Amino acid sequence: MPRKRRAERRMVPPDPSFNSELVSKFINAIMKDGKKSIAEKVMYGSLDIIAEKLKIADPLEIFEKAVNNVKPAMEVKPRRIGGATYQIPVEVSPHRKTALAIRWLIRAAQSRSEKTMREKLAAEFIAASNKEGAAVKKREDTHRMAEANKAFASYMW
Repeated sequence: MPRKRRAERRMVPPDPSFNSELVSKFINAIMKDGKKSIAEKVMYGSLDIIAEKLKIADPLEIFEKAVNNVKPAMEVKPRRIGGATYQIPVEVSPHRKTALAIRWLIRAAQSRSEKTMREKLAAEFIAASNKEGAAVKKREDTHRMAEANKAFASYMW
């Protein structure tokens, strides 16, 4: 944590194909070892697969719907009080919601059984847009944990 002041948020420039900041953030999250062109190919390829499978003109709608369906509203944070650690439910900030949704979608896609990452991502986007899939299950589990620990909400700092 910074000692002096909170770090400034850098704005991510929108991607050239869809002019969307969300797609740009997703590409940056997929990227490994600075290989952005490969990450772009994976992302755009998965959007092409979505357009092909569902026979729609704009696969970006499915992608945005998937991300919105995975965004969590509540999560739990551990707080140590008098030797005991309590899981305290807290609301998630908008930036963190998006970051968690992106992370969960990528992890869920990586654990799927399709052949290429493009196919895995496309399948996960379609599943998440229908409120199914591993990423949506992760969100539901997070909400369930927050609901179960609602009694400790008074320990909020």
